[in-house]
Amino acid sequence: MENRVLIDIQDHVAHVRLNRPDKMNALDDAMFEAIVDAGEQLKANPDIRAVVLSGEGRAFCAGLDMGNFANMASGKPDDATAKSETANDAVGRLERRTHGLANRAQYTSWVWRELPVPVIAALHGVAFGGGCQISIGADMRYAAPGTKICIMEMRWGLVPDMGATPYLPHLLRDDVLRELTYTNRIIEADEAQALGLVTQVVINPIEAALQTAAEIAARNPEAVRAAKRILNNAPFQNPQEILLAESREQDQIIGKPNQVEAVMANMEKRAPRFQG
Repeated sequence: MENRVLIDIQDHVAHVRLNRPDKMNALDDAMFEAIVDAGEQLKANPDIRAVVLSGEGRAFCAGLDMGNFANMASGKPDDATAKSETANDAVGRLERRTHGLANRAQYTSWVWRELPVPVIAALHGVAFGGGCQISIGADMRYAAPGTKICIMEMRWGLVPDMGATPYLPHLLRDDVLRELTYTNRIIEADEAQALGLVTQVVINPIEAALQTAAEIAARNPEAVRAAKRILNNAPFQNPQEILLAESREQDQIIGKPNQVEAVMANMEKRAPRFQG
């Protein structure tokens, strides 16, 4: 079987590419496993300072593989479920937490939030269903003009269940999120940006994402990681907790070698040389 996900690392930036172009990077069992594995690899790599997530071929990701829907219609579990189920535990199988606070499907999106460094999703073609939800796990989303995006699950009689729900209410107005969820209306990149689902619409989202990732990689890596921790938790904290988190993170950064190097590099008008 070909590699479902490819990872290229250069100058502290990892480019993660979904690699099932003949199926528009649809999510089958092997793709789920490969995305999770890629996320775990990068979490364990202290040299990474930013990540770009994109799809090979005509699309970012078309969502769940049609074979999975055929299994649902027949009552047959998907491959991953079949491997893990016994006759006594089929009920509530998705409730099982297999990856920290998530199940495996949810973790394909959530793992990018757990990565300690910023992640930029570069979208083109379509980001439907699970593909849309995976992109929400990224810190930012750059999309090519005409990219089609859809919270697709209701079309198949399902609810969105792949890890995006905690963050979608912070990107979209409540009534807009409900409309897009209940109707599975397809929107294009320009509308998605106007609504808050896309960060930028650019001709070449991969090139733009890699450029932003390089800019991030040139910042104090300790400060970038601290900022991501603060921003990840801020939507779920009250102001007192957020302000305290800022102070605690700053105490661990200020005056340290990398923070001093950031100041000196700016004053001397040169590229910084960060440690670690």
